Amino acid sequence: MNKSEFCLYSGGLKGAEENFGKCAQAFGIKEVNFSFDGHKCSRTENLTLLSDDELKKGNISMEIVSARMGRRYTQSDKIRKVFQLIFHMINNGYQIFAVGWIHPDKTVKGGTGWGVELAKFFNRPVSVFDQGTNAWWVWKNNEWIKEVPVISHKTFCGTGTRNLSDKGKQAIEDLFKRSFS
Repeated sequence: MNKSEFCLYSGGLKGAEENFGKCAQAFGIKEVNFSFDGHKCSRTENLTLLSDDELKKGNISMEIVSARMGRRYTQSDKIRKVFQLIFHMINNGYQIFAVGWIHPDKTVKGGTGWGVELAKFFNRPVSVFDQGTNAWWVWKNNEWIKEVPVISHKTFCGTGTRNLSDKGKQAIEDLFKRSFS
């Protein structure tokens, strides 16, 4: 497929999302970053500010999020908006790539974990670069399988930790090289 047919959906935050965006730009891949009023992004390329009504399309009970993630979340408006924003990223990108840490319970740390859980729930191809093992893992048959992914769908989501390691950064760059060189 032609690179011009691909589109990265992300949140443009410092760390993994910023690096996904830089790689997309370097390889001539369209980039869309979702945000909302008061949410600070590092990448402003093709920034889509979601209104409160648009954010609500991704609304979910915090009890469901807590149950799915195996952790408790406060009812703060900010975290709810972040989870709603993540819904838009995952809903628009068919193939999901994340950088973070996989927990022993098979969830992923932080807000990145909610994106991964949504991808699993939507039955989307999801790959996580685990910064604990410095390896790519793909979700297959309810298990994490060690596998080096490529971007093979026209729409994909790049998300992850703000605390991106050098190896995590390299993993994103290598993903784009494997996929588009």
